[in-house]
Amino acid sequence: MTNTPRIRLVISDVDGTLVTPDKQLTKRTIAAVRKLAEANIAFAITSGRPARGMRMLVEPLGLRTPIGGFNGGIVVHPDAKMAPIEVKAMPPNIVAPIIRGLIRRGFDPWIYQNNEWVLRDAKAAHAEHEQGNVQFAPIVTNDLESHVDGVVKIVGVSDDMALMERCEVEARERFGDIISAARSRPHYLDITRPDANKGEFVRRLSRELGVPREAIATLGDMSNDVHMFAHSGLSIVMGQASEDLKRTASRVTKSNTEEGFAEAIERYVLGDVESTGARYAEF
Repeated sequence: MTNTPRIRLVISDVDGTLVTPDKQLTKRTIAAVRKLAEANIAFAITSGRPARGMRMLVEPLGLRTPIGGFNGGIVVHPDAKMAPIEVKAMPPNIVAPIIRGLIRRGFDPWIYQNNEWVLRDAKAAHAEHEQGNVQFAPIVTNDLESHVDGVVKIVGVSDDMALMERCEVEARERFGDIISAARSRPHYLDITRPDANKGEFVRRLSRELGVPREAIATLGDMSNDVHMFAHSGLSIVMGQASEDLKRTASRVTKSNTEEGFAEAIERYVLGDVESTGARYAEF
């Protein structure tokens, strides 16, 4: 067994990881993030959500690091205005074909342009739930193809899991290395630029904060978190994740219904420093 360097940066997914199924931060989670700050460990979040949809987390978590929305497709300052630092928009000429392909296969497509969310039917499956999560309303239009400029993320929404898996593969085969396609939730297929993924967000913070990969811990629960796991020294997957995803991570914690995030921070990140004052995790 070898030891990892002292963890100096923790980066977490939001939905399914940091928050409960009803999208709440628990007292124990808030306390765990506060303990990270007290230990001089930086904390950051990245999500398939638009950055605007994470504004409510900034104050309770005391966020000071850049925030990665749309799986890293947009990076913003953690302030009231959430001013963009970087926006990775998709080439306009591929947006319409992707939208048409999703509709043809039976998906309900959503478009995100910077901080705007555009869809065809506000009463379609999962739209109302998503509005509750991000806490802002979508723009409703029958002409999605008129919104091809500045698109950071397209989401294909479907409750047909077989269709979701098949289309994830088909999107990658059809568009090759010009898009990234991965599920952020079981019923959401996120399509972005290939460099708009959580792994690139981890790499960005690593450079900006001067923290080597080996001293970074990441937490997630879905396939779009694999990129993040690959660029960190300690990867922690939530207990409700698939067995395939669990095999990609260093550690498995409890589910997000059982305080899995806080448990992971206390046990795998802070546990060793409290007992030894030196190291945070062992492999």
